[in-house]
Amino acid sequence: MADIVQSKPNDWAYVSEGGATIVFSYRGPPHPAFSGTVLRLRKSAVVPTGSGNTTDPGRTRDENEPDDPTIEYQTKCMQKLIPLEHLPQLQTVRLDRSWLEALVQLQNLIRPEGRREKDEVDLNRTKGVLATDLVGGNWLAVEIKPKWAFLPSPIHLSKETKLIKTQTCRFCMHSHLKAQKGQEIPTDYCPLDLFSGDENRVTKAIHGLWDAWVASNATANNLKIFARGKFVSPSEAHLMFKDGLTGGENLLVIRDAFAISLVRPLLHTPVLRILSKLQRELDVLDIEGLSKLWRLTEASSPLYQTTFASFVKKPSDGSQSAPSCTSIGMSSPFLQAPEPAISDWVDFLETYMSPDKRKLDHANPLPENLHHYLMSYLLSATFKDCSVIVNLDFLEASHPREDAIKPESVTIIDLDPKSMKKLSTWEKLDQEIAHAYATAQRRVCIDQWQVPRAKSS
Repeated sequence: MADIVQSKPNDWAYVSEGGATIVFSYRGPPHPAFSGTVLRLRKSAVVPTGSGNTTDPGRTRDENEPDDPTIEYQTKCMQKLIPLEHLPQLQTVRLDRSWLEALVQLQNLIRPEGRREKDEVDLNRTKGVLATDLVGGNWLAVEIKPKWAFLPSPIHLSKETKLIKTQTCRFCMHSHLKAQKGQEIPTDYCPLDLFSGDENRVTKAIHGLWDAWVASNATANNLKIFARGKFVSPSEAHLMFKDGLTGGENLLVIRDAFAISLVRPLLHTPVLRILSKLQRELDVLDIEGLSKLWRLTEASSPLYQTTFASFVKKPSDGSQSAPSCTSIGMSSPFLQAPEPAISDWVDFLETYMSPDKRKLDHANPLPENLHHYLMSYLLSATFKDCSVIVNLDFLEASHPREDAIKPESVTIIDLDPKSMKKLSTWEKLDQEIAHAYATAQRRVCIDQWQVPRAKSS
């Protein structure tokens, strides 16, 4: 196992971060363990000023800490769903508290202010993750967060949302809500174009991502571009070309060259098709149908039936209001929803990938299958929120070469499992998005791979 003290804190440079982890890229002298890698560290909540602590007081340092679950999860779960060549290589690295403190002192001010206010590197961790550095080499790296790849089935949607959610994709509706809240980032990007498999539509999606990247000055998180490991902003777009360009090139010209280069690996590797298939197969109920099944299962439990016996016997006499339902994904005396362990995910995938899954009647889901549907939805959420990194040759002013596409040039990252606790938040957000879009001028999004269904009433 590599030990982080074999490197210096200033050998590492901040790259990016998500809700749970922060990533640094190795920039030091050649090293057999660290060259070509990024360091992925877990975060913890910021402790209020004046508390006397520098880390979460509820966390203690465990010298026998197991390897980061990301490694076990990828090995035992993700590799069953995604070809190995499209996943980053992961390995464990031993951490040192004083080394981490020095890293934080050097790099913390580079992080976005909003992130610094909420969380920080967890100094109590004894192990981190070394992963393949997909953005730091002598190439162009493009990170795309594609988002939702499909329109939902109308079967479990309410009368109020059916026409809305089966016509306009989740991303486009959410973009409308964000605009209402003042996040004015114009975008024509629709994920269904990117996932369509049609060259013209994929090119249109890339143009939409680029235009939002320019309009937001590279702050929109659906597209990030790196050149030789450097995060590129629109004013630095000339860095995407081979040496010799001055920076005076028109952004639309660069956009076209960028789209021509990017569309090929997206079309000639199976990554987008895999993500689309997994998202829609795993989310068969929509959050609305999953919530209905949750409420039905809770109301069917013996303790619920006993506790609310008078209402259960006479639910419509108007003498009393219906008992409140536990928020989806939150355990209660009536219904338990424990956080899945790795072993639970392994068991789930054995069922999902076996012929037995065909026995489930998704149109009429049963309470005894609730746990399966909860985990299925969580796994779909992972693939809705992951990112794809494409490694490209630097752009050329003339027509680019059409070399063979290497499968390993397209990699899926950010595949951590989601928490049960997120389900209630997602349900509320879904309701807010649909309500806000009810009065909007609706955009028609075309799901290329949607299975034709009979019209529902």
